[in-house]
Amino acid sequence: MNWLRRPASITQVTHQQRLWLYVFVAITMIFLILPTLIVIPMSFSGTSDLEFPPRDFSFRWYESYFSSTDWMNATLTSFKVAILTTIAATGIGTAAAYGTWAGSARWRSLLLAVFTLPMAVPIIIVAVGSLFVFARLGLVNTTLGLTTVHTALALPIVFIVVTAGLASYDANQEQAARSLGATRLRAFMTVTLPQIKASVLSATLFSFFTSFDEVVVAMFISNGSAATLNRRMFNALRDQVDPTIAAISTCLISVTILLIILSQAFKAPTVR
Repeated sequence: MNWLRRPASITQVTHQQRLWLYVFVAITMIFLILPTLIVIPMSFSGTSDLEFPPRDFSFRWYESYFSSTDWMNATLTSFKVAILTTIAATGIGTAAAYGTWAGSARWRSLLLAVFTLPMAVPIIIVAVGSLFVFARLGLVNTTLGLTTVHTALALPIVFIVVTAGLASYDANQEQAARSLGATRLRAFMTVTLPQIKASVLSATLFSFFTSFDEVVVAMFISNGSAATLNRRMFNALRDQVDPTIAAISTCLISVTILLIILSQAFKAPTVR
């Protein structure tokens, strides 16, 4: 137990003094991870009911998911909308964050408030307003309509994350490139962007998950063949408890973990 008396940081606070914090973090992690640890075994159950622990092992619900045309169409729709949202939100949000960072300081607070405003609006209000507007424009049950709303929801996250990356970046490096004849765009692409790519990559993941996990707006403006995976899962849970939902959830968890691992792999190695 000597490690408890060792300093945990440069402040000379020992591990023993931080023991309450370790316990609190452990309890929080268990609380967050426990639902996942329950859902995954349930997806391999051979019975027609959700039960934990499962009495027998089977892949029948994965077969039900991958062999269903309706589930596959909904999955394809979700991925298509999420990818389009990621491209649009990352591009617009990064450009907005850079423009705000490089622009006049007196307008910076105002622009920050404008771009983060969608986060202050309840999602149900966004959904109802989108339905009202898109019904007039003919964008209900379309990929364009859903992508537009999801992009608006993801933009504040991208803006905040990229702005945080730019706050720790030395602007003199870009100015040096421009003084040597590079245009602002070339200086940004060759000097600034490589320096903040970790923030941009994080913003990309956040925008993808914002779209892929969204269900409230999808309940209002997507239906039938244009329904997303989350909307169809919600309807399935409302009508009948189907273990296929557990199999789909396990697949989504696997995709999330894979994307996080890939994001870490693409980060630049630390220079020692």
